[in-house]
Amino acid sequence: MTVPPRAVGATLLQLEAILSRLTGRGALDEVCRFLRESFPHYRWVGVYRLDGETLVLESWNGPAATEHTRIPVGAGICGRAAREDRTVIVDDVRAAPEYLACFLETRSEIVVPIRDGERVAGEIDIDGNEVGAFNASDRDLLEKVARRLSVALAKAATEPPPG
Repeated sequence: MTVPPRAVGATLLQLEAILSRLTGRGALDEVCRFLRESFPHYRWVGVYRLDGETLVLESWNGPAATEHTRIPVGAGICGRAAREDRTVIVDDVRAAPEYLACFLETRSEIVVPIRDGERVAGEIDIDGNEVGAFNASDRDLLEKVARRLSVALAKAATEPPPG
């Protein structure tokens, strides 16, 4: 799958519209929903916030909740992206021993750090149901999205937990 070049500009404009009318967790919820609905190969979209050495799930959109609402930085693909401060694409999670399984149908994953200045503040985590679902076009788009989410992520950290 790929993100068509013409979709990037429209996606970023819509993202700016979301962030101009919503803040905090509400903005993150809407961004997750929008990304999942806009790109069919994004089967589950989540945003985690880094709290010390733990990634905490702030928002998600998908067919089901994940049991991994708190992930130590030392664990999983999400932990690796935070530790190494870089985007990680796994073409086949069944071949990745560190993968923390959430859903039986997940076959690929992309995790993109969200930075606050020079430090990792959180990340976007997306699962795909096909092997090799993500490529450089997804990386490019999601890195642009991540650069715009640090303010909403910081605001979400000050809000009471959901539920």
